[in-house]
Amino acid sequence: MSLQVCVMTPERIFWNGQSEEIILPTNTGEMGVLKNHAPIITGLDVGAMLIRTEKGWTSVAIMGGFGIVGQNRVILLVNEAESADTINAEQAESDFNSAKEKLEQAQSTKQRVEANTQFKRAKARYQVVKNLSKA
Repeated sequence: MSLQVCVMTPERIFWNGQSEEIILPTNTGEMGVLKNHAPIITGLDVGAMLIRTEKGWTSVAIMGGFGIVGQNRVILLVNEAESADTINAEQAESDFNSAKEKLEQAQSTKQRVEANTQFKRAKARYQVVKNLSKA
């Protein structure tokens, strides 16, 4: 038996299927989930989520939310989700480099918070397309 994983955004069910393992970007770091995982509710951070199926790994950029794990089911309620095949690799790399530069140049607290948010989003998208190129 494997995990039943459902990734939902406010607009639609983004992904729904069987998985052997998932790795989630949580607010306290990455968390791996295998079958028979202990029940948990966790906050999800902006980052790259990995889903392992029989066909291999799939990488998805998620933009925060919540995850519920229990009884070999994982329900992820996320603000946004993007798969690697919908992200332009050159644009993702450019956005990542630009966001990194803005973060390094941020002076005020407000600028740092805004730059950090942009950086995390850009980094997640860039990681997802980099994972696709390795597959």
